[in-house]
Amino acid sequence: MSTKVPGVTASVNMLGEKLEPCSLDPMTGFTRNGCCEAHISDGGAHTVCAVMTAEFLEFSKSQGNDLSTPRPEYGFAGLKPGDRWCLCAGRWREAHEAGKAPRVILRATHREASTIVPHKALVENALDAN
Repeated sequence: MSTKVPGVTASVNMLGEKLEPCSLDPMTGFTRNGCCEAHISDGGAHTVCAVMTAEFLEFSKSQGNDLSTPRPEYGFAGLKPGDRWCLCAGRWREAHEAGKAPRVILRATHREASTIVPHKALVENALDAN
């Protein structure tokens, strides 16, 4: 029996299957449950599961969102290349347009990401497209 969580869109990934976790270490997701769910309260649409690169982390920092510096007051150790993280779909799109987008995991990317990012761009940058 499934239960509907208020404010969460059905957890379906870009492949039309059940959304898989993006990362449990570091713990990611808007609600910090490891999944890139689409949540009504998430104005940033943290729906893209991406594998961090030094290039992307520097790009994000230059755009005002420093994801690499530890913030212990928030329980955030900072991200490093190779970490998986639920990114805001709009930030991923900006990085893609600048040629600095990190690769994505389609099985852990919510289908709602394609309402902000062209589906083709996500697939072309997927590590698990096959």
